[in-house]
Amino acid sequence: MPCAQTTHLLVDPPWRPAVLWDRVTLTCQGSGTAGVTTWYRDGKRWGQQGRDQVTVTESGTYTCDKPGTELSHPVTVSKDRLVLQVPARALLEGDTLTLRCRGWENTELTSVYFYHEEKVLKGPSDATELSLSPLQLHHSGRYCCKGWLGSVLAQWRESEVVTVTVQTVAVNVGRTLLFLLLLLAVIGGCLWWHRRGG
Repeated sequence: MPCAQTTHLLVDPPWRPAVLWDRVTLTCQGSGTAGVTTWYRDGKRWGQQGRDQVTVTESGTYTCDKPGTELSHPVTVSKDRLVLQVPARALLEGDTLTLRCRGWENTELTSVYFYHEEKVLKGPSDATELSLSPLQLHHSGRYCCKGWLGSVLAQWRESEVVTVTVQTVAVNVGRTLLFLLLLLAVIGGCLWWHRRGG
């Protein structure tokens, strides 16, 4: 019996968690028939059945599947007052990780702190983004941000924790190919030399 195919749930804009005040579009991709997608919100069947692409208007955790495919990974859409976002893609060694600290509907944010494993990475600063590059395995872990939200009656807020996993690049393809090309050149040169000498 063949293994069930994985279903992929794509989010646009490509950040996690997604935020309700952005126009969030979810696309369910899998090997099942187009137009027979089943959607779930917070683990229960959701009313947007059949369509492969939907626009989200409610917060929650979304998944989808198609006939003969496994349930997709979850995508969270947040309505928190302060949210830390990271790219919604696999993060590899050598990549750049951008952390975005965002207030509800892009409310003004000041004295921002970024944390990794409860240690301050940066702050206080009025910069709402922080880039880490090049990524290394030790950058994996839990991140959050804190700051003063609002301009008149500002409130001190803290985001939910976001877990980041940096994946190792098992084989450095470029160096490996270069090594193989050099090896082939040496072998070819040796064969040519022996034939010429013979």
